[in-house]
Parts: sequence; structure tokens; C-alpha cells
Amino acid sequence: MAIKPELIEILRTRRGKITEHVSPEKLDALHAKGLLSARERINWLFDEGTFQEVGMHAKHHAVHFGMAGRELPADGVITGTGYLGSVQVASYSQDFNVLAGTLGKMQARKITRIMRYALKTGVPVVAFKDSGGARIQEGVDALSGYGDVFYSNVMLSGVVPQIAVVCGPCAGGAAYSPALMDFVIMTRKNSHMFLTGPEVIKAVTGRATTMEEVGSATMHSSVSGNVHFVAEDDQSAIALVKRILSFLPANNTEDPPHNLDTMIEDTPDRGLEELVPDSPSEPLDMESIIRRLVDNGELLEVHADFARNVIVGFARFSGVIVGVVANQPKVMAGALDLNAADKVARFVRTCNVFNVPLVTLVDVPGFLPGVEQERGGIIRHGAKMLHAYASCTTPKITVLLRKSYGGSYLAMCSQELGADMVFAWPTAEIAVMGSEAAVKILYRKELDAAEDRAARAAELAQEYRDEFASPYEAAANFYITDVIEPCETRAAISIALRKTLNKRELRPSKKHGNMPL
Repeated sequence: MAIKPELIEILRTRRGKITEHVSPEKLDALHAKGLLSARERINWLFDEGTFQEVGMHAKHHAVHFGMAGRELPADGVITGTGYLGSVQVASYSQDFNVLAGTLGKMQARKITRIMRYALKTGVPVVAFKDSGGARIQEGVDALSGYGDVFYSNVMLSGVVPQIAVVCGPCAGGAAYSPALMDFVIMTRKNSHMFLTGPEVIKAVTGRATTMEEVGSATMHSSVSGNVHFVAEDDQSAIALVKRILSFLPANNTEDPPHNLDTMIEDTPDRGLEELVPDSPSEPLDMESIIRRLVDNGELLEVHADFARNVIVGFARFSGVIVGVVANQPKVMAGALDLNAADKVARFVRTCNVFNVPLVTLVDVPGFLPGVEQERGGIIRHGAKMLHAYASCTTPKITVLLRKSYGGSYLAMCSQELGADMVFAWPTAEIAVMGSEAAVKILYRKELDAAEDRAARAAELAQEYRDEFASPYEAAANFYITDVIEPCETRAAISIALRKTLNKRELRPSKKHGNMPL
């Protein structure tokens, strides 16, 4: 029996009302601002012809206050799955052109349904956030919907990658969903994210503030640390999503997409030595070191504007995908502080859950001293790094470039924290504290009696470095694997990674460790 033409026409009409509700004039206005519509974001994300929508015809319950007879296309969110190359991805895109993208119970059901699908099939989730928050008309139903979304975020955490792209407003409770995901991207000009905006802050506290101060991409990427990446516009954000996913497996049971057909280069790189300053007191630029070591100089830096005294990001060594953690001596001498400890701990745990090996490059004078640091809980925050590295079971390769003192030596993934191989440059210094400080404590009386105190202090400091802090002393006690020339670093790391990719590490049976949050 043939399908009646009028039924096909009804279907097409219904689809058209849902998919084409944004007028061409409105689209032009969005594009002028660097914005895409909710459906355009989905189309830009996926390979052409691979997106299958889920729940297009789902509707809110019309019994809520002021909602009777109101049409909300797709209930303000597009959900479904598509492909990026050979990788399937689940996605949802909130539609600000439908009741400001507000979330009600049906929208939450659509979102959690696609998230459960991602959990069952082991595929990443990409969420486009563009919402005015909870749908006031639905009251507690909207709050219940947010609870369902948050619970699903936690269920997916550590199982599949979750990436949030904040393209517009992300207000109130809506901000917690991105915070529960692995990576958060905000667009620079069009997005803002906050729990309480400037008007509420003024009403409650009396303090006048601006959206730039409390909810902008710049603030969140550099001050609060809530955002990992800032993109210029929607298209740039989507390109960034694809780049992030290129470093990650689809789920926690798979390995990252390494290219093990890549040949390991063993040609010494003498140019690397030219990047090391002549004086140990002069800071080196760790970013230039990293880009010299990794494939094609490509580093996808995460949290680039936050806690800039450390660098974290994704790269490749001879085809092997790694997470890089490194001190940046050009900022605060590379010392570890509250924010740096949080930044490193979070990144290490992210790499661990997705089976990404870690390469740690060390040039650290210690934890930052100061009353503010102590009162801010530097002990607790520093312990997060210790916990993260010690609990990480992926391959861990550490290179000591120059100074590595005190507790920061351990916190930057020493052998005792589970590093599989530890290499040191001849310039490395490994000690409880710097030689100058140690001499002042150990030889105070001798220095007080010296005719030329400065000259004698320099002599003793050199003797201390040679006898107690040299990499050969650490190697003699088997605390490091080998002392290598800087020009050998790339090859040493690449070979070590290949040899440790199949490592297996058994841990005591437990629900999870109790990280000092």
C-alpha cells in the first residue's frame, strides 16, 4: 500500500517548522556577531550527511504557567549523533531563539537521553551552551531537569570525553554542567557564564560590578580558571573541539589515536642547547623547549592564560600522544602556587582517565612562599598534585632540566611518585633547597668569619652542588634513570614512551582515593 502524499507533506511541514524557525534576517544578524544558530553549530561540527537527530518532535507539557498553546521547536535543544571522520560523537545544542534556550523538564530529558546513549556506546559528548537558565514557567520541574543533567555529567565523567562550548549566556545553575565536564571553551565576545550576575550582586552586596568582571571569557580563562580555552567565534570554537578530540580516545577503554608508524628520530638536536641560558639564575623559556621537543612544534596548551607559571597541554612525541606538564621559569620563576597545583592536578587526572601518557619537564625552585599561600591552603593544594601523580597509572616520563628543590621535586613526578623513567640534564640540581640557601644554613659560622663572605659563599655553594645536588649523585643512588645531553632529550622521551605504552599497574581494590579537595 503506497503512503499517501498528504502524510509525507504533513511530515515535511512539521520538520520545516522545527528546523527553519530562524528567519534569514535573524541568521544574518547572528552571523554579523560571529554567532551561528543552534543547528548551524551542529552542521559545522559533523561531517556532512552524518548527523541523525534524536527527539526532534519532543514537546514540553503545555500545563505550565503561561505555556498553553506555545510552540517551542525541538523544545529549545537539538540533540543527536554524527561523525568526525571515523569517530562517532554525541552532541546537543541549546537554541537561544526558542524561549532564550531555557531548560525545562523535556529539554533535560532530551539532553540526558543523548548522554545516556554516549555512555552506552562509548562516544564523546559535545555540548553547545546557549541558554538563559532555568525555564521559570516550569518551576521545580526545571530544577529537577538540571539535577538530571548534572547527575548524567558525573556518570559520564572519566568514561567518555565531555566538552562544553559556551556560545552565549550560561547563567545560574546552568553553569554547573560545564564545570562538571572535561573541557570548557568560551567564545570571547558573545558568551558569559556566572551564578549571580552584576544586578544580583549589586542588590545583595551593594557592590557595583560588570559582566566583564564576573562572567566574561577573559575573566574565566585567566582569573577563576573555570575555562580551558577561549575562541574568537563559534567557528573557531568548533575547530578547537575537533582539535581536542584528535588527542583523545572515544572512551576510557581505548588508547588515544597514537601513530606508531612514525619513525623515532635519533638525530641529536644541538639547537636545543642554545635555548638554555648561560647563567642558572636566568630563566629559560619552557614553551620554546617544549615546541623544540614535540612533533612539528605543535602544543595544544590547556588553561594557557591561567596559572602561567606552569604549562599543561597535549602534544606528540614521534607519533605518541602525550600530556605535557612543565614549569615555566619565566613566570614566578616557575614556582608552584595554589592555582598551579590545581591546574596540574586536574590535567594529570584528565590524562589518566583517558589513558594519555605524561611527560613532565622540571625546572622548579619550590612551592611559592608567603602568608597568602599558607593561609590559602598550599599544603592541601600541593597535596592534590602528589595525589594526582601517584594515582596516575599511564606511562610517566620525567626530565629534570635544571633546578628541582624540596617538595616540588616530588610534586613534579619524581621516581617516588611513580615515574617510569626519569632523565636529567647535566645542568640539573636536585636537593632539599637551593645551594645558596643551604650554604647560609649549614655554614653560617664559617661565612661570618670569612674575610670575603660573598666569595666564600660562592665557593661553598659550588661545592654543595657538586657533592649533594648534582644529577650524578641522584643517579648513583638510582633516583634517576640516566643523565643525558639536552640534544638527546626528544629521542630519549620517544623511546621511553614506546617501551612503556603497554605498562600494567595493579592498585589496591577500592572505590576511589580520597583526594584532598
